[in-house]
Amino acid sequence: PETPSTYITNYNKALEQLDDAVAKGDAPAVVKLQSAIKFNGGGHVNHSIFWKNLAPVREGGGEPPKSSLGWAIDNHFGSLEVLIQKMNAEGAALQGSGWIWLGLDTELKRLVVETTANQDPLVTKGPNLVPLLGIDVWEHAYYF
Repeated sequence: PETPSTYITNYNKALEQLDDAVAKGDAPAVVKLQSAIKFNGGGHVNHSIFWKNLAPVREGGGEPPKSSLGWAIDNHFGSLEVLIQKMNAEGAALQGSGWIWLGLDTELKRLVVETTANQDPLVTKGPNLVPLLGIDVWEHAYYF
């Protein structure tokens, strides 16, 4: 699996190559580099969120959400258990590698569950989506 620093290194390398391609007017190279930028930039963004979501019990982790998030989950999904079932089902249905997200749709003012392929960040599903929780459903996420 990629490490966080590998994503950043490869992202920066792709950006440098993009600058060169743009300066040369090399349209095919510009188009080709978009996937490397999205994969490595998305890998960095997604894992930055992922690692912040993990917390030991002594730092508030492992407890059901309370206050406004707990209310929003109950309001939009019925219960935390229903949300967990929905995320499990959507994650299991994701073919190949990707992510399952609990996000906030800032336009509709509601919580949503979305999936993205590969390392695509949630924003690729809409600019109004803010990730709250991302679960890595890449193959290596299942290894012990």
